[in-house]
Amino acid sequence: MSNQFLDLINKRRTIYAVGKNVEQSPEYLTDLIKHAIKQSPSSFNSQSSRAVILFNAEHEKFWDLVKEKLKSYAKDEESAAKTSAKMDSFAAGVGTVLFFEDMDVIKGLQEQFPSYAENFPIWAEHSTAIAQFATWTALHTDGLGASLQHYNPIVDEQVHAEWNIPASWKLRAQLVFGSVEGEAKEKAYIDDATRFKVFK
Repeated sequence: MSNQFLDLINKRRTIYAVGKNVEQSPEYLTDLIKHAIKQSPSSFNSQSSRAVILFNAEHEKFWDLVKEKLKSYAKDEESAAKTSAKMDSFAAGVGTVLFFEDMDVIKGLQEQFPSYAENFPIWAEHSTAIAQFATWTALHTDGLGASLQHYNPIVDEQVHAEWNIPASWKLRAQLVFGSVEGEAKEKAYIDDATRFKVFK
């Protein structure tokens, strides 16, 4: 099946081996990321997604914070070394997008539309997921590799302090990106009959 949009999202794969051999400038990539997030739909057009875009030394600082925090979780030296190496592999990239949801926006919607109150946090998760997917696909379409990580909430306090993040912003995911330095693993798909039901 040939479809321009499907062709683009087919390029989006998890790339763990990333580097700093990127031709695009931070300014260009910032515009790309901003555009992807701004064009991502949200419930009630709430636009609750927020992002902190880190490049170069600031990006490396984030992964150093994660690495330091994870030391307290290590069971032994071997696991600590493996975790440290993994964080270093993320730091080897050129940047990281920290995705947040603004809880003040969500609370405001809950107050404004009490009948839907319990759904707004769920819909916010949908919004951030779409923004993450859109950003990830945009980066891949531009030739960059990326992987989505989730080291929240263990580093939330440090992130808010280091980059002066508003208290209402809740960290949801981290997208590390850079030049493609290794191939994506082969992706297997479950049988369509298990996943889909079609009625005509």
